[in-house]
Amino acid sequence: MNFDLSHIPKRTDKPREAGLTMVMDKGLSLREAENLVESSDHLIDLVKLGFGTSLVSKNLDEKVKIYHNAGIKVYLGGTLFEAFLIRGQIDDYKRLLEKLGLETLEVSDGSIELMHDLKCELIRDLAKEYRVLSEVGSKEAGIIIHPNKWKNMMKAELEAGSWKVIAEARESGNVGIYRPNGSAHVSLIGKILEVIPKDSILWEAPQKAQQVWFINQLGANVNLGNIAPSEVIPLETLRLGVRGDTFFNYLPEGTDVNKVIAKSKKKS
Repeated sequence: MNFDLSHIPKRTDKPREAGLTMVMDKGLSLREAENLVESSDHLIDLVKLGFGTSLVSKNLDEKVKIYHNAGIKVYLGGTLFEAFLIRGQIDDYKRLLEKLGLETLEVSDGSIELMHDLKCELIRDLAKEYRVLSEVGSKEAGIIIHPNKWKNMMKAELEAGSWKVIAEARESGNVGIYRPNGSAHVSLIGKILEVIPKDSILWEAPQKAQQVWFINQLGANVNLGNIAPSEVIPLETLRLGVRGDTFFNYLPEGTDVNKVIAKSKKKS
């Protein structure tokens, strides 16, 4: 913090287990990555090199080093994992992780149809060497997964060794845990939280309204992902209640600005 302000929620410190911010890098240049780190490395826990962008991005090794040197975990998009998996190239994928020096990976099946037992076997095997994030939910609009299935899959993947389970929303924020208009699927999220600890879930929330909703429901230290690089600092102001959407979240109940001013005048 650059200065003191009362009634600000206590944020967790890096390296965090809760209150994570995951940023989606969809092809930033080295200079853009450096700028992101300079302005926001203290607020970023994870950077995902989105979907298959790492296949065609220039200076990949150098960019990963920029993030790692700033204490930010980097991992490749789940779609790329699926692309290797469906081609029978999982060993090639591991070699790629080793080459890039990545200790974190995402196991997903948002584009492919993968038997859940096999997915859990993959998580169990990979968790022996890597920090595994596993994603639950389809990337396809219109595919409905019953809340009980969501809960059971998340529970099984955590038991198999996932560090966190990611609730799918895509970078557009209109599938999975969200309705087509981007609003939260409230009943589904409520059912999930009945069984899965909130700190074990990374909620994809690319839209500001979605970030606000989760902060209002679960507090400043909710895990949020798919955040655009330009939205990292704005998100932190939402977490801390110094942006209009969450301004009154942490003030004492019944706070009245006119009474506060009158009290200040009396003291002076």
